[in-house]
Amino acid sequence: MHFKSTPAVSEMTIGEVAVEAGLRASAIRYYEAEGLIPAAHRRHGRRVYNRSVLDRLALIELAKLCGFTVAETKQLLSGFSRATPPGERWRTLASAKIDELDQRLSQIRRMKRVLEAVSRCHCPTLEIRAFMRDSS
Repeated sequence: MHFKSTPAVSEMTIGEVAVEAGLRASAIRYYEAEGLIPAAHRRHGRRVYNRSVLDRLALIELAKLCGFTVAETKQLLSGFSRATPPGERWRTLASAKIDELDQRLSQIRRMKRVLEAVSRCHCPTLEIRAFMRDSS
């Protein structure tokens, strides 16, 4: 007995991937062009992705939210030999990135203190530098 083969459930069109990942199709095409995700194969002229691309897209979006550049994200995903486990990749990149994020957190906290102080101010003029000095 022979059955017609049906497309594997693990395959998704770019539109399906976009909906599932919460991204625009243009972002997916961009990530593909930058080498962040594997090139899709074509079926009837349309991009078709393996469902596993969703995990990779989630990691790309997390890295983006955390301030990783495209180049840093590319290094994280494919800048190491295949023998290097993902955890080791993260540790290698993490040390420098953690310092950068700590600096950004410090700047964000400082800005938050300035905004809190300014929001309580009933002054006719604002001397922002004074608030900045008080908030450090």
